[in-house]
Amino acid sequence: MAEDAPMEEIRSMTVLPAVREDITLVTEDGLELVGELATPVSGEIDATLITLHPLPTHGGFMDSHVLRKAAWRLPHLANIAVLRFNTRGTSSPRGTSQGEFDGKGAEGADLRAAVAFAKERGLPNRWLVGWSFGTEVTLMDGADQDVNGAILLSPPLHRAGQEHLHAWSETGKPVTVLVPEHDDFLQPPAAMTRFAPLTQAKVVPVADAKHLWVGEKFVRIVLDAIVAQVVPHRAPLPTEVPTELVA
Repeated sequence: MAEDAPMEEIRSMTVLPAVREDITLVTEDGLELVGELATPVSGEIDATLITLHPLPTHGGFMDSHVLRKAAWRLPHLANIAVLRFNTRGTSSPRGTSQGEFDGKGAEGADLRAAVAFAKERGLPNRWLVGWSFGTEVTLMDGADQDVNGAILLSPPLHRAGQEHLHAWSETGKPVTVLVPEHDDFLQPPAAMTRFAPLTQAKVVPVADAKHLWVGEKFVRIVLDAIVAQVVPHRAPLPTEVPTELVA
C-alpha cells in the first residue's frame, strides 16, 4: 500500500474488514443461543475474546457498544477473533436466544457453551471478557474453563462472592479489572479492597469513566487494555486506517 494512501480516523461507527459469521451455541440444558463470530480476513488468529454482555433486563445484549466495536475493529487491527452472543432469553438484531433470564447462575451454562464452541473451532489463546453482569457470570463460572484469563469491565460484584474470587485466585490465571472512576456500583477504592482475595487481579482505575464507557475516548482505553493483555505486541491500537478499508 502506498505510503501516501489517504487515512481516516477510526470513529464510533467505523467497521473494518473481518469474516463475520452468524453462529448458534447449544447449552448443556438444550437451549440455542444466537451469536456472531468475527475473525481476521487473513485467517491468522493471535487471540480469541469470548464476550459476556451487560444485564439484559437493563438493556444489555451482544451488541452493547464496547463489545460491538471490539468485533468491528479487533479482527483487523489485532488479529483477534471476537465471539459475541446473547445469553438466555436475550434479544438483539441477530435474534433471540432461547430460555429465560435467570441471573442466579443458569447463565454459567451459556458461558460454558461459548467456551466449548471456541474450543471446537480451534480458536486459540481464549480470554473471557465480561462487562457489568457479564463480569458476574465470568467470576462465578469461568475459573474452571479452558481459557487463559479474563478481563472485567465495570464489575459490580453484586452476585459474585469471595468464594468465586478465591476460585479464580487458585487458578493463577491473569485477571485485569477496569474500574471507572465514576462507576454507579463499584468505584476504584472499594474495588481494590473487594478484589483482594483474587490475588493476581490487576485493578486498573480509569479516570473520568462511567459504568457504560460512553464516548470514543473510553472505548479506545478499553480496547487498548484488552489488546495489551491478550496480544501485547499489538498495543496500542492505531487510531487511523486507510480510507479504503472503512466499510
